[in-house]
Amino acid sequence: MMDAHMLCDDGFENVVEGGQITGFALLARLPYYRGLGLSMVEDIAVTVDGEAVPREAIRLQLRGRSWSLDEMERCFDEKWNFGEKARVVVARPGGLSAGEHEIGLAERLRISYLPFVPTTQTRKRLRIAG
Repeated sequence: MMDAHMLCDDGFENVVEGGQITGFALLARLPYYRGLGLSMVEDIAVTVDGEAVPREAIRLQLRGRSWSLDEMERCFDEKWNFGEKARVVVARPGGLSAGEHEIGLAERLRISYLPFVPTTQTRKRLRIAG
């Protein structure tokens, strides 16, 4: 049920660093009714127009800090709160072309009381301004 709220309509944009477009970013929420420590977020997967983004190209930004997915595995002092929008940044030289793109997002979470590790996924058409 919370998968419909994972991808936010705002915050989808190309990332500019030093005058160069280095990738793109989107805003995401947890598909869970409570916050989780970052070490309990086992994976974040992104697809763009059906193409999978490599895991090593993804970073999560929260409250002014940034982590690769590997760094999140060892991050025990930060929590992604319920309803909080995190910025997912994808390194992709040149970013994305202006216009609509189908974005897929999957989050695999370790929930202490579940005997399995659930992956929740969603898709949405989002627009990059031109």
